[in-house]
Amino acid sequence: MTAPTIRAVRRRVTVRGTVQGVGFRPYVHRLATDLMLAGFVSNTASGVLIEVEGPPDGVARFCERLCAEPPPLAAVTGVGVEDLPATGADDTFRISSTERSAGRTLLPPDTATCADCLRELTDPADRRHRHPFVTCTHCGPRFTIATGMPYDRAATTMTGFPMCPACAREYGDVADRRFHAQPVACPDCGPRLYLVGGPGSRIRPARGTDALAAARALLAAGRIVAVKGLGGYHLACDAADVRAVDALRTRKARGGKPFAVMCADLDAVRRIATLSAAEQAALTSPRRPIVLLRRRARREVLAPGVSPGSPYLGVMLPYAPVHTLLFGLPCDPPGPRVLVMTSGNRSGEPIVTDDDEALTRLSGLADAWLAHDRPIASACDDSLLRVRRDGTEQVLRRSRGYVPRPLRLPVTVPPTVAVGGDLKHALCIGENDQAWFGPHVGDMGDLTTLEAARRAESQMRRLTGVSPELVAADRHPGYHSVQWARRRAAHLPRRTPVCVQHHHAHIASAMAEHGLDGTTPVIGVAFDGTGYGDDGTVWGGEILLADYAGYRRFAHLTSAPLPGGDAGVANPCRLALARLWAAGVGWGADLPCVAACTGDELALLERQLSRGVACVATSSMGRLFDAVSSLVGLCHRAGYEAQAAVELEAAARSAWNTDSSAYAFGITAGGFDPAPVLRGLVADLRRGTDVPVLAARFHRGVARAVVELCRRARRATGLTTVALSGGVFANTLLEDECTALLTDKGFAVLRHGEVPPNDGGLALGQLVVAAHEQQKE
Repeated sequence: MTAPTIRAVRRRVTVRGTVQGVGFRPYVHRLATDLMLAGFVSNTASGVLIEVEGPPDGVARFCERLCAEPPPLAAVTGVGVEDLPATGADDTFRISSTERSAGRTLLPPDTATCADCLRELTDPADRRHRHPFVTCTHCGPRFTIATGMPYDRAATTMTGFPMCPACAREYGDVADRRFHAQPVACPDCGPRLYLVGGPGSRIRPARGTDALAAARALLAAGRIVAVKGLGGYHLACDAADVRAVDALRTRKARGGKPFAVMCADLDAVRRIATLSAAEQAALTSPRRPIVLLRRRARREVLAPGVSPGSPYLGVMLPYAPVHTLLFGLPCDPPGPRVLVMTSGNRSGEPIVTDDDEALTRLSGLADAWLAHDRPIASACDDSLLRVRRDGTEQVLRRSRGYVPRPLRLPVTVPPTVAVGGDLKHALCIGENDQAWFGPHVGDMGDLTTLEAARRAESQMRRLTGVSPELVAADRHPGYHSVQWARRRAAHLPRRTPVCVQHHHAHIASAMAEHGLDGTTPVIGVAFDGTGYGDDGTVWGGEILLADYAGYRRFAHLTSAPLPGGDAGVANPCRLALARLWAAGVGWGADLPCVAACTGDELALLERQLSRGVACVATSSMGRLFDAVSSLVGLCHRAGYEAQAAVELEAAARSAWNTDSSAYAFGITAGGFDPAPVLRGLVADLRRGTDVPVLAARFHRGVARAVVELCRRARRATGLTTVALSGGVFANTLLEDECTALLTDKGFAVLRHGEVPPNDGGLALGQLVVAAHEQQKE
């Protein structure tokens, strides 16, 4: 008896997500071949298109397994399946060329060198031994080399490097992990390193392995080297060399702002900082961010100038092959195990990516330049995060390793670009249910930063395929980002940007990150340094009742004068005196903030405050933290943003488990008054209470005031969800305390994770609020 013939079936499968440049097509090919199915797989502008044909059970198993075992860098966001008539295809499965069709796919971020590539890099018998650009489908540059989509070699900055025969064989071999790895190369086909010195320098130019050896020798000799990485240049020096670190700090006009460091390995990290399991996981993840760690008490390992006055260190591990080689292989002479690795720029400017520009803009900062001839298509600075006590991550700067990974939106938005704010600028592009942050650009203080922001927007449009029809911005009339938004909107159907109140955008950002559709308001606690208020004053200590449609100011910190406006922010001692004046507390000569001011300064402040000259009212919680930091004697002159608050948090942390008392704010119907807190601080200060105890009591007082105001808001509205947002909540001590107390009182607490709580996350809130306003129109 003849066995019945099994009729073949055919299915078309479309896969959306991060599925190009990550080895997804070879994975599909292996799966289909294992199941003895026919058909093809192809990249499209929308993702990956697959057609499979064979026995029904084999096709069914293929569809079941397709998303179960994807390559490590793949992220599937959607799968569509359609039955087709069987074609009687033979039993082969092939990988087809890319289809140029309409749609959108997702480009993966740059990722750290994988273990397989590191083994090749360090193996003298491997043809990629010491190759500074070793990569495969599981690692390496993606976003920073892409010039367009779909992601093919011709649409990357590798297009100028024809593959040698050996690389071409790997690239075309479906069984090889470099199959269609667009950055694939070797020492025979480039790219190549080179080293040059500055004008008039005696440093001899070098190329290839000689360039690396020369750079290592220069670092060991205490010189400063500009190193071209994936998303831009770094300025590097030996972190243990006092003179080198001090020279870099002076040349860069860094003030007291800490430098980030790169450690050769985890052993080097453990010598300088304490490391939890969650922090180690963050450090070693493929994203390789800078992680804020508690430094060890033994400080002689690092030069004092690396992180002066701070108990924290920003630490990262090598993420590009050139970094591994800078620290040296086992057979190399010993060299520094910890390098300062700070952004290659002048203070206030964006990171440098262009080689010719690096020689001019970094002139006077670097002694030598270790560069390469592969262009950088997109600037992308290092990401920064800290790990909370519960092991969750709080991203403070979202850039390399995250961009351009999309965020799923809880609402549908029209094609929109939101330009964020002037500080920690990062734009956000959105369409339908997806949003893409651009890389961190920096503070919009000059023409070079504005031009970098324009380039970032152009590149994000090119890579996402979004053509914005709407522009969203802050309401501050003087922001450079707002002026840019107005010029950008003038060419669109709606000729003006949607301007979103700063703190409303902060709360909307937290809501969007947590997937809230905005139909139910939340109690928003928006604490930051500055934001333009509806009354023309500076807001920043806000309790809002907010959804995407709007907000109501339920309560706020009692306002005080801000002498000198923004110019006064660098002088916490002046902020302290202004707060004392507003609270009716006299300026005793025994107070540290008074002693920090000159006689002329005190006289000028008295005139300004009494007459209201050159003063603007502020309800900023960030400015209150600055004021208290000076009042207790920690920081009187800030050399970088949030220095005073960072030092206050560090002091509070050291006494957190030894004192549980708190200062009490005066709670009123419309806000909370710090006058009782300031009087308590002054009294305890005069009693000789330790400064860390004062700092801890202040932090606990703020957290208890937040809880009481949220309880009052709940009684008035019935709302039970609280969103914590704004730069002040980068203070994890305060955020943890607020979260614990609120949770204990029955609130659901939203706090930021992948989206920064500071102005780096502002654009996401602008995006969803602007979309809601557009829908109303």
